[in-house]
Amino acid sequence: MEDTGVKVASAVGKLPPQGNPLVSHKFGADPYALVYGDRVYLYMTNDVLEYNADGSVKDNTYGNINQIGVISSDDLANWTDHGVIAAAGPSGAARWATQSWAPAIAHKAMDGKDKFFLYFANNASGIGVLEGDSPTGPWKDPIGKALILRSTPGVEDVTWLFDPAVFVDDDGKAYIYFGGGVPEGKDEMPNTARVMELGDDMTSVVGEAKVIPAPFMFEDAGINKHNGTYYYTYCSNFYDGVRPEGSPPAGEIAYMTSDNPLGPWTYRGTILKNPGYFFGVGGNNHHVIFRFKDAWYIAYHAQTLSQAMGVAQGYRSTHLNQLTFREADPSIQEITADYKGVPQIITFNPYNRVEAATIAWQSGIATEAAASGGMAVTDIDSGDWIALSKVDFGSKGASAFTATLSDAGAASVIELRLDAADGKLVGKLQVPAAAAELAEYRTEVSGAEGVHDLYLVFKGEPETKLFKLYDWQFSE
Repeated sequence: MEDTGVKVASAVGKLPPQGNPLVSHKFGADPYALVYGDRVYLYMTNDVLEYNADGSVKDNTYGNINQIGVISSDDLANWTDHGVIAAAGPSGAARWATQSWAPAIAHKAMDGKDKFFLYFANNASGIGVLEGDSPTGPWKDPIGKALILRSTPGVEDVTWLFDPAVFVDDDGKAYIYFGGGVPEGKDEMPNTARVMELGDDMTSVVGEAKVIPAPFMFEDAGINKHNGTYYYTYCSNFYDGVRPEGSPPAGEIAYMTSDNPLGPWTYRGTILKNPGYFFGVGGNNHHVIFRFKDAWYIAYHAQTLSQAMGVAQGYRSTHLNQLTFREADPSIQEITADYKGVPQIITFNPYNRVEAATIAWQSGIATEAAASGGMAVTDIDSGDWIALSKVDFGSKGASAFTATLSDAGAASVIELRLDAADGKLVGKLQVPAAAAELAEYRTEVSGAEGVHDLYLVFKGEPETKLFKLYDWQFSE
């Protein structure tokens, strides 16, 4: 350990070695997963703090959310921030929409090329679709209007026309699931969940929406297929009266099964209690189930980061835990949500170029879109840091470290430390005060062998923003 006299900041919300919430430098709600190539991408409602006139944080109104956040990982421990998709609003791809909530995504090969279709809710009044050529876009609005409105056959009586889920079956047919809300006096069977077939173009719907008779339905559609069985999942409502035996309790993720994507459906039970049960802070429950590298996972949100910040007022963060299908019958084992998260499935390679906004844990930083593409780590003060989990330097070890940065406000240093923010020092990258332009800097490294957590600790003049960091890489 080496004491440089600079106080290193503490992590908030996500503490090493915990895996949940997945990121702590921003919020992200209503997660939906796309597995593509060797990565899983998570798309999230982009919760952002709202403020009162006196500067205090106010409750999340959801009314200003017109962007969708995206993160991805190939190891489920280190997450790359891809920034936000401008989905709705005057600067969004879908200018007819005012909000973008609860995204869902699917990809499909068309004319020999993979196309990506991102669905979102325009508040609770309709569902839109964007089209892209990659999981991160760029995105366009292929139809210039909502995909599903109250004029769509079969949805006239849906209270909340939102929370889509999409599924492309083995035969190439695609389906969209959506809906929610509780009509007056219909808590036990709201009949507000729907399923429709999508057109081959993924940007149209076919026929009439069918009712999914989900007991105590509230919101949050999910759809999966396992061993030939279709699983429809949803969040139960918060009715506070007596529920018949076998009904889902309030605010839990429930599931139904069928041998057909359109039903009929059989209610099975619940698999995930409300976040309040696990974390002491409740709210709605929203999830997605996905398979990645031969294992199944469930992503869901909870107000853990905002609670740690002292502003548990509707601002949510995505968590990840493993999910198990029982082999004896078409049932799912109940999930225990926690801060621990899931195991890292592969070690991290530091000898490839690493986008700086790839982070397991952090303290104090922010991210922003870089003019050169990708994301930069910004808002760096002395004592801030980012860390990566289980970095494999190999038996030979690293000999050098390079980083690309700009906007240096003063002379500063990036300390390279192992296993803790005050752990073994293996290198120091000096950043000159004149480093205003985008440039690459290099330093020698010694003592970085084997597998360790890696900390990039930023130190410099107090009360000064140090620099913007774009990418980094070790060499052997």
